[in-house]
Amino acid sequence: VLILGDFVDVPPNDSVRSLAEEETTLPCIYSKPSPDVTVVQVSWFKENSDGTKEQLITAHHENGQTAFGTWSRRLRFKSSEPTVDSSLVLMTTETSDEGKYICQVDTFPLGKYNKEMSLTVWSKSVPISSLDPVILEEGKPYGVAASCRSVGKPSPTLSWDTELNGQSTNRSSDNGAVTSHFSLYPLRGMNGKRLDCLVWHPTFQGPRRIRNKLVVHFPPHAEVTGYKEDWYTGMQNAALRCVSGGNPRPQSFTWTRTGGQLPEGVISHPNGTLFFGRPLSMSDGGLYQCMAKNEVGIGRAEMEVTSKEIKPPLENMLMIIVGAVAGGLLILMLIIIIVVTCHHKPTITTLGAFDYLGRPVLHNNSRRGRERPLDIDEENRLRVETYVRNSTIVFHLLQQETRYQPPLLPPSYPVQSTEVIRQMNGSIIIPTDGGSRPASVTKNHQHSTLSNTYPPVTDDEDEVDEGLGGPASQEHPDDQDSETNSSQVSEAHSTRYQHSNGSLRPKLRPIPPLLSPSPHASIIHKAQIV
Repeated sequence: VLILGDFVDVPPNDSVRSLAEEETTLPCIYSKPSPDVTVVQVSWFKENSDGTKEQLITAHHENGQTAFGTWSRRLRFKSSEPTVDSSLVLMTTETSDEGKYICQVDTFPLGKYNKEMSLTVWSKSVPISSLDPVILEEGKPYGVAASCRSVGKPSPTLSWDTELNGQSTNRSSDNGAVTSHFSLYPLRGMNGKRLDCLVWHPTFQGPRRIRNKLVVHFPPHAEVTGYKEDWYTGMQNAALRCVSGGNPRPQSFTWTRTGGQLPEGVISHPNGTLFFGRPLSMSDGGLYQCMAKNEVGIGRAEMEVTSKEIKPPLENMLMIIVGAVAGGLLILMLIIIIVVTCHHKPTITTLGAFDYLGRPVLHNNSRRGRERPLDIDEENRLRVETYVRNSTIVFHLLQQETRYQPPLLPPSYPVQSTEVIRQMNGSIIIPTDGGSRPASVTKNHQHSTLSNTYPPVTDDEDEVDEGLGGPASQEHPDDQDSETNSSQVSEAHSTRYQHSNGSLRPKLRPIPPLLSPSPHASIIHKAQIV
């Protein structure tokens, strides 16, 4: 009778787990209940699948050890005293060693005691796994979509990770191989969906994933694009496209037109595009059909095409808008140029009248000048520069003309007396000093300071120049009423004539239009009223 209490160091659940190609120890230690009990013999047996027992090794307390068959090269006792420690050692474990083992101890006088245990041998290498996908075709009956297989010790466990509706079936064999099949009804919407196989094994911390996607073939679904009722005669680069979503992709496309052949100049490309290589004409209209073909079937699509005679209104409107925008930009540029030009227009200073000193008066006719008067210093400087420049030009002109004028001779008619002049001019006062010319018309005005810088006129000048009181002045009575400043008249005579060699010669000749055509004619000088 087997008494379990008499064995020590018993493995949990009487099961031992080992790896292939490694050393495995099967424990068996019998504890005698008293010193009077003697262990006579120890033997190990293995139970086969058919229920028979195979003796492996025996140890007698007097005759020694004996191993049987092929086991003699693969096993031994752990201790040199097998009757004390009867543990068995498999030096090189094989997967075929997996099974049930029995340790039998013969005692005297108590009899035999047995200890049974099971050995599990795992494969040291990773289980070999594979997945075989199956290409399905839409419309076919229920069938296997993929198969997963794995071999290992102990036998792996297989499962599927997918969102597809289907069923899995698992099968296993004695050599540790496991196979799983996944079956479903194929539909085109399942194409490309995930169908992964998961391999579970005790040597793995988690499942190993074999990735896979379901493949379902289905006929093409053709569709024509590229025409939206916007074609017109003369349109360039018109094209129709045949789009298809079949699996596999269509290998060929065929274009036809109902009622006749394709128009001339139309090119059919292998990718399904029908290109019009010339401008459209009215004869290009019609019903066009595209046929796409793959290994599973054929897909067809049609499109009615009409070519209008004129461009669509939308395109004309776009052209009008573009032209209006361009014209607006051009007008805006012209306005900007005019504003910038007016803003940067140079200031023009003009020469106007003369002031009481005979200097030119400057006027600024620019907008900025009208808004802001010139500074006093700036105005004086401009006046002086202009006066000097004009005086220089007039002086050179008069000097050139004087070269060709004959000397001024005294007149042949007698000079009238002062009394006669007084009777002719009324109450006009004739100055007696030498600072003014005889018979000069004057009123009670204060002399200008400028006349002090000129030398007085001599008596010879009075005898030669008859002035305004002579016959010339009588021929022009309007000149006698002119109000002048005596100092200005004196300055004019002193600057225009000089006495040399008994004759009176002009210093500077007046401007040519003011000269008399005859060198002997009387010269009348009018004072300028400022």
